[in-house]
Amino acid sequence: MAEHTSPLESGQLLSPDIPMLTSPPPPSHPPNIVNGDGPQQVILVQVNPGEAFTIQRDDGQFQCITGPAQVPMMSPNGSVPQIYVPPGYVQQIIEENGVRRVLVLPQTEFHPGGHSPLHHPPPPPPHAHMQAFIPHPHIMHAPPHLYSGMAGGTGDMNPQYISQYHPAHTTIYSEQDTHPPHGRAAFAHRDERASKTYERLQKKLKERQGVGGGGGGGLAPSKDSPPPSPQKSRGTPPSGGDLQNGLGELDEEAKAFQECLNSICKPVVTDIQARGASLSWVAPSRTEGEDEPKEGEEVPAEPSAYEVSVSYSGKDGKYKTAYSGEELSATLQDLRPATDYHVRVQAMCNCLQGVPSEPVSFTTLSCEPDTPSPPRKASGTKSSLVLQWKAPCDNGSKIQNYILQWDEGKGTGQFEQCYYGPQKQYRLTKLSTASRYSFRLAAKNDMGVSEFSEVVHIMTSCSVPAPPLSPELIQPGVTWLCVRWQRPAGSPKEDDIGYVLEMEEEGSGYGFQASYDGDELSHTIRNLHRSTTYRFRVIAYNAEGKSNPSAVSEFTTAPDRPGCPCRLAVKGKPHPTSFRLTWDPPKDNGGSDVTKYVVELSEGLSVSSWNQVYSGLAMECVCDGLSPGCSYQTRVHCISAGGESPLTEALQVQTPPVPPGPCQPPRVVGKPKAREVQIRWVPPLVDGGSAVSSYSLEMFVPQVEEGREVYQGSELDCTVGSLLPGRTYGFRIRGANKAGFGPFSERSEVTTGPGAPEMCRPPHVTCKSPTCAVVSWEAPPCNGAAVSEYRLEWGAAEGSMQLCYTGAALSHEMRGLLPATNYFCRVQAVNVAGVGSFSDGVLCQTPCSVPATVSSVHALRESEMRVDCRTTERGEDEEEEEEEEEEDEEATPLLYSPSTCLGLRWEAPCDHGSEITSYLIDLGEKQPILTGPVTKYIIQNLQPDTSYRIRIQALNSLGAGPFSHTFKLKTKPLPPLPPRLECTASSHQTLRLKWGDGPGKAQPTDSLQYHLQMEDKNGRFISLYKGPCHTHKVQRLNESTSYAFRIQAFNEAGEGPFSTVYTFTTPLSPPAPLKAPRVERVDESCEVSWETLPPMKGDPVIYCLQSMQGNSEFKQIYKGSATSFQLPNLSSSTDYRFRVCGIRQCQDAPEIIGPYSSTVILLPPRIDTPGASGATGSKAAEAQKPKRSLTDEQFSFLIIALLAVTSILIAVAIQYFVIE
Repeated sequence: MAEHTSPLESGQLLSPDIPMLTSPPPPSHPPNIVNGDGPQQVILVQVNPGEAFTIQRDDGQFQCITGPAQVPMMSPNGSVPQIYVPPGYVQQIIEENGVRRVLVLPQTEFHPGGHSPLHHPPPPPPHAHMQAFIPHPHIMHAPPHLYSGMAGGTGDMNPQYISQYHPAHTTIYSEQDTHPPHGRAAFAHRDERASKTYERLQKKLKERQGVGGGGGGGLAPSKDSPPPSPQKSRGTPPSGGDLQNGLGELDEEAKAFQECLNSICKPVVTDIQARGASLSWVAPSRTEGEDEPKEGEEVPAEPSAYEVSVSYSGKDGKYKTAYSGEELSATLQDLRPATDYHVRVQAMCNCLQGVPSEPVSFTTLSCEPDTPSPPRKASGTKSSLVLQWKAPCDNGSKIQNYILQWDEGKGTGQFEQCYYGPQKQYRLTKLSTASRYSFRLAAKNDMGVSEFSEVVHIMTSCSVPAPPLSPELIQPGVTWLCVRWQRPAGSPKEDDIGYVLEMEEEGSGYGFQASYDGDELSHTIRNLHRSTTYRFRVIAYNAEGKSNPSAVSEFTTAPDRPGCPCRLAVKGKPHPTSFRLTWDPPKDNGGSDVTKYVVELSEGLSVSSWNQVYSGLAMECVCDGLSPGCSYQTRVHCISAGGESPLTEALQVQTPPVPPGPCQPPRVVGKPKAREVQIRWVPPLVDGGSAVSSYSLEMFVPQVEEGREVYQGSELDCTVGSLLPGRTYGFRIRGANKAGFGPFSERSEVTTGPGAPEMCRPPHVTCKSPTCAVVSWEAPPCNGAAVSEYRLEWGAAEGSMQLCYTGAALSHEMRGLLPATNYFCRVQAVNVAGVGSFSDGVLCQTPCSVPATVSSVHALRESEMRVDCRTTERGEDEEEEEEEEEEDEEATPLLYSPSTCLGLRWEAPCDHGSEITSYLIDLGEKQPILTGPVTKYIIQNLQPDTSYRIRIQALNSLGAGPFSHTFKLKTKPLPPLPPRLECTASSHQTLRLKWGDGPGKAQPTDSLQYHLQMEDKNGRFISLYKGPCHTHKVQRLNESTSYAFRIQAFNEAGEGPFSTVYTFTTPLSPPAPLKAPRVERVDESCEVSWETLPPMKGDPVIYCLQSMQGNSEFKQIYKGSATSFQLPNLSSSTDYRFRVCGIRQCQDAPEIIGPYSSTVILLPPRIDTPGASGATGSKAAEAQKPKRSLTDEQFSFLIIALLAVTSILIAVAIQYFVIE
């Protein structure tokens, strides 16, 4: 939507407060606003709804006025100015009651939606005192694209030359509702088809702009002109032909839809009520004469909104918008009963709006009257009331009666009817005096009874009140008096009593004058004079009249406080501890004499607190007891009967300083050192009024009377050095300020601390035994303080000694030492002054001793007790490698049986400086065994399965060391004997061996195990089985071969001896099983054939064929080396069964018969049809097919597969149903 510059609302234009938009008239010729006969006239330019009127003001700015509005224009010469209108419009002047109106109307040939070619009008005649004005259409009646096609637009033209497009309707409104200058917000929405139509028109508009309007947009916009809009462009106007072509094409496309919007029918009114009605209308449709849109053209958009406006002042009266939306029906609310209304509807679509429809009239129904106003009191006495009321709106039905209700003065809120009739007043009598009554009113007509009015409370009159008591004074003021009075005695509470307070000023001569009139019982009279007497009296009144005045009371206003004293100053020169003040009396005493003066003093410049130092009638005082060198502020005020005066400005006074007072004796900071002392002091308690800037410290040496200055400066401490330890010194201090040095403080005595002891001499070490030594030392010089303790450090290395003794003794005994070991020691002295230096280190060595205790003893494993010629020569590394090697089957036989021998190993203990010569092994009851300097020994000739308590002792040249801890070892029982070995089953590839008398399978409690071995081709025995079972199956053997076996038993006691060698031989293998033979019937005989088997290790193989006729037994029908046999003379009614096996003919052994093949059935022939014969033959052939049987391996594999599948299914079921 285009925007207008500074639009004026129509409501503002209709207001009489808006000045006329005209140039100021010449001073000598005032305008004639009333008629048109004078030299200056007012022309009212009528702006229709939806149009705009643009004028140029004195400052050059353009102002756009939207309709409906009447714009007053000033005509300086009395003539009607020329109005420039676009082609197709005419100008018409109408004069009504002396007021001329200029109307812009379309010509008779102009039709809605049509456009005429634009042309440049001739220049207008100049009018020096009249602004140019331009009729301007409202943007809602013509979309922006209808004007954007004019290159340059009207903005670049002179304002007097602007012509614009106008809508078709010419209805003149004398009064109209306010319309927004930029259209309604409800019409901003576009449906899809309307948006496409708008885009297509915009595209064509831009094309026309590029072809015909290229030369009109080169000028920049003026500074004082409004911004460009679709109605106003800042370019040069194009030629008339270009504008005619551009607008002509746009009219062709918008004309049809504009006419469709204009063709809306008037609405239909239904469901008319007293305060509402329902409307409905039909959407506008295309006329019959319009052509259908061609293929590829877009269908015009439908109306997107409707606006319903209502008028209650006639068909041509003022219309107000009552509904705006997309629905085809609306409900009017809040209407007036029994009122004639005219309603019309207008269709809109995006930027286009149609002409309003013909208005339709209707009249709302009548209803009960409106709620009347409460009744009012017309007159009244002590016992009667006269009430009046006004008639409310009857809403179309004449009011017949009024209903007046009252509460009878009870105040309970329950009302009773006291009047019913057509009159508008009523008189109530026989009422109580000074009583309150409540009333309410309702009106009634043919349609019903209205609601009751608000409740009103009315009082009856009472008698004239009695004279009140004289007024009383509540509180006096300097310029006011607060007075109160009492209610007259005997007056009822319901009586509304007012009071008049009259006042007379003493000596004024004006008498009593009213100063208050109201119903309050107190009043404050203001703007009075101070210290003045006033007379008061009170008069009470009510509706019946006034009472007599009360007795007169006299009250006096309070005096005002005096002014502050003048000329406060110091008399003479200030002293260090005092000064004298003087002042003059105040210029204004406030109407009373000063009773006393008060002097206040504050120390310092911060004015934290003020202290009163003087109070009296004298006008000077002495301020003493002050501190020297301090700043003071003083002020004075006076007191009279009127109060305290303001304070004078503070006067600042400075007292002169004096030298500071004595300081406190100096003190020592911390503990005195042996060579220096740190002294600290504090500033003097009295600084003399000036800050202490310097200090002087003097020191007194013992046995010297005179002191010497050791420090002078501004610090509060100093360090005095070059002192001797343990001496007593005296110190005193004094301070100085700008007035000089003050006195010395008292002397303080300081004793220097003692010094640390000197370095001790090297200590002396004496060894009492291999594990004990005594260290002694001498006391060093103490440097002024006795040695409090000694510190002894001891260690095996000179750089890692540790503190082992602290005390005051001069010797210490060290215990728990190692024999034949070097130790270092040093000593240090300590006193209260500090720690002395360590002495030089001393080296000492403890003497040799017997060996230490054997700490680690282990038992040898059986593998370490095997016989080897290099056993005694092998080292520890070779023995560990031997443990890691796999035990060879032909291991070296044991020399030391674990049943009668125990092997020991231990670690050599410390020899304590003397080499170990032997070890002593104690077995308890047996004789101890003495060995050489070895760490491994095997004890022989022990009892099997017996426990022994063993301990070991090391010996050297100095003696025997202590025994090790006792540990317990036990010999193993004797190993078991080998069992008897026998063969329980054999085949050509396997041998099943059995030994002992136990079960075939091992029991969990069996401690006896067996080791089975077999001799290989090289004559070595290899291990076949080791475990607790009593049977074993040897597989993968060769047929007719002898094998040698031996067995050994072992348990916890060890491995027993091997048995004697047992020899077992495998038998010859039988021939392999044959496949089922093939049988072929030849007439009355049959031929049986089978496969050929190769010779077995040189032994030939012959075959044995057996036959069974019917249910008889199998009989041998052939035995030989051939692979086929023909059986003649077959029975035609009996079936035959055949099987064959191989026979191995051994040279030195009987024949070995192999397993028979599968059985083949030969069915008897049937004499049937050829089809049946074919079927029989096929069945016979199928019967002749050999049936395969599963081997043991295949059957086992099948069972394992079934178990695996079942387990998987069970696991899946548990996972799915149980876990999840």
